[in-house]
Amino acid sequence: MFRPLRVSRPAIGLVVFVVFLLAACAGSSREILSTVGAPIGDSAAPAPGQPDTDQGRDVSGGEAAFRDDAKIVRTGSLSLRVTDLEATVRAGRDAIGAMGGYVGASRQTNDGDASTASVAYRIPAASWDNALDALRRLGTVLGEETDAVEVTGQIVDLEARIRNLRASETALRQIATTATKITDVLEVERRLTEVRGQIEQLDAQRADLEDRAGFGTLTVTYGIQVVAVTEAAKGWEPAVEVDRATGSLINVIQAVTTAGIWFAIVWLPILFAIGLLSAAVVFVLRRLGVIRRPEPSPVTPTP
Repeated sequence: MFRPLRVSRPAIGLVVFVVFLLAACAGSSREILSTVGAPIGDSAAPAPGQPDTDQGRDVSGGEAAFRDDAKIVRTGSLSLRVTDLEATVRAGRDAIGAMGGYVGASRQTNDGDASTASVAYRIPAASWDNALDALRRLGTVLGEETDAVEVTGQIVDLEARIRNLRASETALRQIATTATKITDVLEVERRLTEVRGQIEQLDAQRADLEDRAGFGTLTVTYGIQVVAVTEAAKGWEPAVEVDRATGSLINVIQAVTTAGIWFAIVWLPILFAIGLLSAAVVFVLRRLGVIRRPEPSPVTPTP
């Protein structure tokens, strides 16, 4: 027969404390394990009623994508053959104006079938490609050239120099308020004038670069060509024929001159030497009697 187990009250309290401690550890472990393998965005989600402070960042917690704000100066030229000069120029002006651009300069010559117009458009940088496409559709493209130069570094350098000069200007103004001697005041005023001039010059350069980067310059030349005259010119060109005939004449003269030079320098001395040698051989043979002069035939008297 078993005896009942007696447990003291302190032992019972210790057991209850250990049970509660294990339950608390298990609950916290479940919370930690529940986040393992979960998306980072879910784990970083704000509590209800709290503002989301992660806006502007990507899902990896990094900064938002960097906005490309490079300053690029775009220039170009475009040559178009059109059928109606006046209408095409108006269409080009309207197309560029609808994109926020404007006409910077223009020149037009009216000479019948040889009329031309040259227009310099200022086009917003964001609409540069669309403007090129719109202008190409106005006629037949005869030539096109574009260029792009980045000036971001130049603008940043100018802004830094301007800030330094303005800081110097502020320091000079403070010195001017404490100067007591006339020579010191005059020297400070002279330095202030120089600094202000440099600031205005650099600020003008920066503004010019900003303007050229904001609006590209595209020079478009519109022209009319007569098809009949063009086709006739392709069939016969007097200048080309004169050039060909002159080239043939020069070739003939060069050939004759070259033959004469070779004959005078090479063959003439050789022939002269051969002639002298032949004459000498004939003279020697005659002196030796090998070659005799033919005797004259006797004259018979006539009855």
